[in-house]
Order: sequence, then structure tokens, then C-alpha cells
Amino acid sequence: MIKNLQDTTTLHNGVKMPWLGIGVFKVEEGPELVNAVKLAIKHGYRSIDTAAIYENEEGVGQAIREGIKEANISREELFVTSKVWNSDLGYESTIAAYETSLKKLGLEYLDLYLIHWPVEGKYKEAWRALETLYKEGRVKAIGVSNFQIHHLEDLMADAEIKPMINQVEYHPRLSQKEVQAFCQEQGIQLEAWSPLMQGQLLDNPVLQEIANKHNKSIAQVILRWDLQNGVVTIPKSTKEHRIVENSTVFDFELTKEEMGRINDLNQNHRVGPDPDNFDF
Repeated sequence: MIKNLQDTTTLHNGVKMPWLGIGVFKVEEGPELVNAVKLAIKHGYRSIDTAAIYENEEGVGQAIREGIKEANISREELFVTSKVWNSDLGYESTIAAYETSLKKLGLEYLDLYLIHWPVEGKYKEAWRALETLYKEGRVKAIGVSNFQIHHLEDLMADAEIKPMINQVEYHPRLSQKEVQAFCQEQGIQLEAWSPLMQGQLLDNPVLQEIANKHNKSIAQVILRWDLQNGVVTIPKSTKEHRIVENSTVFDFELTKEEMGRINDLNQNHRVGPDPDNFDF
């Protein structure tokens, strides 16, 4: 049972990753971003997820420096993730992209570096670069994002190191059961992006009924469902009360029946692009 915000899952290489973190997708550079990440650190979050394409790594880096100081913690207590964008997928270009992300963040290393999308014909070279960075001790863990089973099989056919994480769109309308089962078999930790389906589930009657029973919000019920399904999750918010609310999910437990009812909401419905059919 996951007890608090600092509780971790152990990745297959022994690295510990917090179960719950904050995401900063679509949060522009500026005071709002810096403030949100600092507030998250202040309220006990230890995992921060960004990406090169979000164009906010500099602000995240500033927030980390200030947040560490204000919370009186060490860099080692944080788990920082970034991702290599599609236009940089290639051996040399991925290594260069990693250097750029580090520089923008002002960090010595990343805890996790991901291939953002499975661009056909490109992700294997990029993976080779991630393996190099990992072997050199420059990143603590490496993984992928938006990979379907066939992408993972194709990658692992030539890989020396198995991905530690697969970060995918995951919420009650898209529960990706086959992908999750495959990742579990392979010892790859599943991580959810867009866990709250960009707000589209916040008036769902089934979720509302369950939330009322526990005296919680629908968002809290969904995040709890993630955790009880063994999925790492990174909800995005910039408002302090939401940042706190999203993290207050360790004082209740969904019953087996409630978990089943939420599982039954699946419609294989995506709010983001389809990993088998994207053109960017």
C-alpha cells in the first residue's frame, strides 16, 4: 500500500521513482510555471516531469533550484524527467538534445530520460544514445513514451538495455490493459500522462458517486485508481489548492468493486495523438 507522496516504486535497475509527481505540459515559461513547481516541492512532491518540446525546461530548472533551497532538501531527493523530441531522434542528435536539456535545466544529470514518440525508423538509434548516456552514468534511468506493444518488441529486439518506463496516455476512458500487461511481464513500469483526461471526466456520474462515498474529488478518485493499478502518475496543475488536492490520495482506498466500476469506463478513447498514426 502506497502511504505518502514520497513513496516510490523500484524500477528494474534498482532506481527508486516516486509514484506521484507533477507534470508541466502546456505550462509556459514564466512566474506561473516557476511558482507551480516550487509549490509542488514545498508540498512534498519529489518528481517533476518536463520535456524539450514543452519549451519550459529553463523555468523548471529555476524552480528546482529555488524549491530545493526553500524546502531545504538536496537535488538527490528529487526525481527529474525530460524527453527527447522527434526532430532530435538519432544517435548524435539525441546525445546533443540531452546536453541541451541539462543545460536549460541547469542540472548535472537527469533521473529519467525518455524517447517522446515512437517515430518509425528513428527510435532505435535514439535508444542506442540513451543506452550510452545510461552506461556513462549521466542519467539514472531511461525509457520511452507513447510506445505500443509492437514498438516495445521492435526496440527490445536490438536493445542491450530494456526500457525502465513507458509513459503513455492513461485514464479511465483509455486504460491500455494490453500495454500494461505486456509492460508488467517485461518489468517495465507504466506511467500515466493526462491521467485526468484533460478535465473531461470531472462530471462523470460513476466517478462522482464513488468520490462522494469517500468524501473526495473525482480527480482524487482517478489518481487513486492509477496508484492502485500500479501506474505512476503525473497530474498537471498550476494552482496551489489543486496541487495539494492531487497529492491527498493516500488516506483512502478504493474497494475492489469500485476499481472494477472505474475499469469498466474504458472506451479506448484518446485525447492525445495515436502512437500508430501521428505526423510530427
